[in-house]
Amino acid sequence: MRNQIRILICAVFLLLVYSSALAQSACPPAGCGIDASTIEAHRWPNVRPLQIDENLIGDRDYRQIDGAFAIHSAPNSEASESYGSGYTFVTVVEQHGEWTRIGDNEWVRSELLSESVTPSRFAGVLLPTGDDALPFTVAWTLQHLRGAKSPGGAQAPDNPFRYRYTRVYIYDTVPVDGYDWYQIGANEWVHQFKVAKILPIDRPEAVDTHKWVSVDLYEQVAIAYEDEVPVFATLISSGLEEWPTNEGVFHVYVRFTRKLMSGAYNQPDFYYLQEVPWTMFFDDQIALHGAYWHDGFGFRRSHGCVNMTVTDAHWLFEWARSEYDWSNGDYVGPAVYVYSSGEYD
Repeated sequence: MRNQIRILICAVFLLLVYSSALAQSACPPAGCGIDASTIEAHRWPNVRPLQIDENLIGDRDYRQIDGAFAIHSAPNSEASESYGSGYTFVTVVEQHGEWTRIGDNEWVRSELLSESVTPSRFAGVLLPTGDDALPFTVAWTLQHLRGAKSPGGAQAPDNPFRYRYTRVYIYDTVPVDGYDWYQIGANEWVHQFKVAKILPIDRPEAVDTHKWVSVDLYEQVAIAYEDEVPVFATLISSGLEEWPTNEGVFHVYVRFTRKLMSGAYNQPDFYYLQEVPWTMFFDDQIALHGAYWHDGFGFRRSHGCVNMTVTDAHWLFEWARSEYDWSNGDYVGPAVYVYSSGEYD
């Protein structure tokens, strides 16, 4: 009798383990995903990345200041402005020993400056139009990784190594424990948090410009459209939870090739950013702009603005130029539709 009970307990345990394994893999016995031959026929996304212009991203000498600092009108003069510690980046114009000029009649002590900051070399992509439609959803990997052999599994050491910012197709989707797992290759599966997808949307009724931009806060992807056609997409960094990027339909109302951005004086989140490039304000003090000070695109990290690389911000700035009718004094630029395709966990 005791042996029968033990056999019964073992049988129930094995059934539970088997059921759990099925739930984890979420695959039928025949397996998941599309076949290797289809993947091989569509191995790399049919998109064209923007060309990196070395002169564009290297035309300034950006430096960080760690700690409190003062600005002087000339070397050895009394401080004209003083600031506490914060998130501070400046542009070096010229250096003379202990003093560095960062603007017209603006000098700081050289000892405060970091080494030169190198802007991100990531670039967004031009999307195919017409008959060259994409056969699958395109995404970027958000970290260095190797895919799992099956949905819900661990990274497989013998799978191809994918660098952060690698462009991939998503061939299939399988839910596991409430999250999506994406097939990005033959026997390559990744958790939804490890990629950012390009998800073109239908034009909202409130969008009233020929050129317009969608900003997906969940995927952290911006897409540029001409009427109904998506033509460009890139990774962005929007506002953190404490300083969210507002959802809704807006219009670019003013733009600058370079703009000082500063705020939250005498507060823990104080920031002072010189010469923020290719800036287009669309929601009060929230703007689309280049960010030379970080390479964290694909993740929220701003004070509310929509950060892009210098390369991407410049492309968007120039692309939007034709939307303005300067001759008629029409300074209303492209519509910007901010939304979220999912909910942050």
